This record gives sequence, structure tokens and C-alpha cells, in this order.
Amino acid sequence: MEYDIVVVGGGPTGLATAWHTAARGRRTLVLDRHGFFNERAGSGGAERHWRLQYTQEDLFRLTLETLPLWRRLEELAERTLVHSTGSLWFGDIEVETNEGQIAATARTMDRLDVPYEWLGARDIEKRFGFARLPAHYEGFLQPDGGTIDVRGTLAALYRLAQENGAILSGGERALEVLPDADGVTVRTDRGTHRAAKAVLANGPGINDLLAPLGARLGIRLYEMALVTLRRRAPDHLPFWFVFQQPAEQDTNLFYGFGHNPWSPGDLVRLGPDFEVDPLPDADAATGRADPRHVRRLCSWVERHLPVLDPHPVRTGSCLAVLPADPARQFHLGRADGLVPHGEHLVLHSSGWGFKLVPLLGRICADLAIDGRTASDIARLAPTAPQEAQP
Repeated sequence: MEYDIVVVGGGPTGLATAWHTAARGRRTLVLDRHGFFNERAGSGGAERHWRLQYTQEDLFRLTLETLPLWRRLEELAERTLVHSTGSLWFGDIEVETNEGQIAATARTMDRLDVPYEWLGARDIEKRFGFARLPAHYEGFLQPDGGTIDVRGTLAALYRLAQENGAILSGGERALEVLPDADGVTVRTDRGTHRAAKAVLANGPGINDLLAPLGARLGIRLYEMALVTLRRRAPDHLPFWFVFQQPAEQDTNLFYGFGHNPWSPGDLVRLGPDFEVDPLPDADAATGRADPRHVRRLCSWVERHLPVLDPHPVRTGSCLAVLPADPARQFHLGRADGLVPHGEHLVLHSSGWGFKLVPLLGRICADLAIDGRTASDIARLAPTAPQEAQP
């Protein structure tokens, strides 16, 4: 079959790309080897953190650019997808983490005129139910942050892609992607497809398709624990992330969601943000939380967050696909200079990117159709020599 665009990967970015390309009248095929709405990588779980703030100004500007696209997606979906419950960052304001740095992020918010409320340790305890925080802990509450409804978002993107004419093929695995002077051939376990352009948005599987072309992206895989706890009483917790000096055994970073506005009951999800013990490949993920990491989180909650019962209701894990260079945040761009005829390939992989999904889809569509995008993604381009390994 011949298409204008074949999208490999039917997760959030792939579906968002198909929405935009199909809406622009391009014949679009989306392939997903595991089937749509699976719980792997970027589409697992019920919620993701929505935030405006980044330490890096170029990424911060991307979230500001994304917000109107979320509102448009909500309008088309006829449901709220981003719930502004607040985003609370607190702890050691000078510590450098994979999430950023509090003090530097506050300066970026000042430059971009984004509102926030600065809070000391006692303020955080009084307002949100934390306890026994070190006296030097400080931070900010950014009121526009909050929680994204993952399943609602995926359902909306799937429907919009389909309604605009995209062909969505679940359970079909791309085995080979071969760009040439005239376009791209995509060979799957069901047949062969021909397209003018291909968008690779298949998370940890992207290197399986790039390696035969002589390239690899710098990616690391981690299996991170997810812990569900029960609230002792109604509360008004925002999303929170605590920045702390690293411990000997891990990064000593923890986060948690408040109660999901769309969910009944008293359960909330938390996790340790430990980038330790990288996996050799996605198939090595067990689906089980490391009990050591669960104990570390629950011990912190027992001491510092008494509004929650520290005994897990359930545990699980998520597969985090992250750039090998933490300063990069994402791989995003065309494959020019990375592989022969790379101008026919658009790549997106790795990073905590769900908050940017509507924009990522538009960017990938722009690159595939127009060969360029108005968004500033120069630093994220997957063509840096250190990222391409023959």
C-alpha cells in the first residue's frame, strides 16, 4: 500500500502526529506492534504531570506553546484533559536533578513572566499536610500545573486521527524502514508499505529500526516503581516533586499526584524518581516494582506526608525511556545527516514528554509535510555526532 506518511508507533506522539497529518489531508498509516491503548512506556497509567516550568528556557517556551493545543484538543474531545491542580516543587533549591533546579527555574519563570508563589518549609507543611521538612527546604507552587488524563487523551487522539481518515493498524510490527531517494519503504510482519515520509515514534524500539541504517540514538531504559497509597482524609495536594541531595544508593527524589479529579475513591499515585540500574532492552522490564524503591518511598511518606497511609494498596512499574544525555531531554527532528536519505525520516524518542504531546504531534507533522517547523527544537535534533554510532 502507498501512503503519504507512515507513523511507526501508536502511542501518544504517534497518534497526535496522525491527527495532524490526516487533518492536513495526508494519507496516513499508523502501525503499533503492541496494539493501541497498551500500558507500555509513554502511555501507561492513568495520569501524567502537566507543568509549564522548565529550568531550560527553550523547553519552557515549548510548554507555553503547547497549552493552546491542549485547549483545542479538549474542545474537540468535549472533555477536560488537563486539570490545573497546581505543581509544587520544593526541597533543596540549589540541587541539580534530572527534573531541573528550583532556583534556576524560578529565575526562568521571572524572565517569562509566569506566575508562581514562593513557599518556605513551614508554609508547605501548613498548606499541604507535609511534616518535619528540613528548615532550609523552599520551593514554589505554579498554579497552572497539575494532572493530565492519559486515557482520555489517548482516546481523543485515536478518534480524531481516525475521523480525519488515518488508517490505524494495531498488532502490526515494523521490521525494517528503508529510506531512499524517492521516499521510504516500511516492511512489517504483515506486508510492505510505501510512503513519502516515515515518522518513527516507537519509543525504545527506535534503535531496532535505525541500527540497520548505521545509526543509534543515545537512549537509556529504566524500570521505575509506581506506588498507590490511600489518603487518610480529603486533602488538596497538588502534584509535588521533592528535590533532595542524592543518597549513596539512589537519587533520593520522590514525587506524587494529588487525587485525580476524574477518579472516585481515596487513592493517589506516587513514585521514586530513581534513574538507577538501566535495562539492556525493553523486554527486560518485569512489570514489578523494586521492593527496595517501594520501601524508600514509603519511609519518606511515613515521615513527611502523614495525610497518606504509607502502606501500599498496590505497586507496579513503568518503563522510562530517557536520553543518555540528561541535559538533552528529548530526541526530536529529521534524520538528515544521521542516515542516508534521512530527510525522509522524522524521529521522536525518549524523555518525559506527555505534557507536550499535542505539540510533538504538530512538530512531527510539520517536519514530515513541510520539512521544517516554527517551533524551536534545534537543541533536540537527533543528529549530534555523539548520538549517532555506526
